[in-house]
Amino acid sequence: MDTAHTVLLGVIEGVTEFLPISSTGHLLIAEHWLGPRSELFNVGIQAGAMLAVIGVFWRRLLQLCNLRDAASRNYVLKLIMAFVVTMAGGLMVKKLGWSLTAQLMPVALALLIGGIAILGIEAMVARRSENAHVSRSAAFWVGACQILAAVFPGTSRSAATIFAAMLAGTTQRAAATEFAFLLGVPTMFAATGYEFLKIPKQDFAGESWGDFGLGFVVSAVVAFISVKWLLRYVQGHRFTLFAWYRIIVGAALLVIARQP
Repeated sequence: MDTAHTVLLGVIEGVTEFLPISSTGHLLIAEHWLGPRSELFNVGIQAGAMLAVIGVFWRRLLQLCNLRDAASRNYVLKLIMAFVVTMAGGLMVKKLGWSLTAQLMPVALALLIGGIAILGIEAMVARRSENAHVSRSAAFWVGACQILAAVFPGTSRSAATIFAAMLAGTTQRAAATEFAFLLGVPTMFAATGYEFLKIPKQDFAGESWGDFGLGFVVSAVVAFISVKWLLRYVQGHRFTLFAWYRIIVGAALLVIARQP
């Protein structure tokens, strides 16, 4: 049963980390019924998902390393700006003592409200001309909105960043998704490293390394497939499918959370 739970949590992390439906929210929901796992395990499966997105975008990342190219240099500077905004906001949140809740009600509300917001944003963007350019303003708002996922479980980091870019003028879904995911690489490296350093040493001795490795691999493989699928999907579809999914799951969780 522990192995089955490990695989299930790895699948949930891999599927939800980059789809706009919230990995943190879904893991909290899963652990509410399956039982909590160690912080080290949770960091490990997140690292697996992070590795997967590097595997998907390795060609693009190599292209961006050519800083002699003006377009690549400009894009990297915008990624850096967005990352700095995220880190500054994240440190401020930590200093204020804000931490994620393990309660279902806030997750349900974030999923529901986020789904309604996606429908509204898609309706607004549909009236604009398609634009693949990521402006400095878009980069700033993408970085700022990334903090929402760290404060409100169920928000979804990918949803917050993709739709911030779309609202700020990057109306082409594929371009907004690429920028959001590429920004996720240094952000997840920093967040995972920070969480890893906070884990008490005794947790390493008590960890089941077989479960850790299995969760890491499952998360990486599933995340790779999920990201590849989403990048193809957004070429010709809106995000309304995810909006309705969030609304249905959020409404169902509200009913469950209200029960004594």
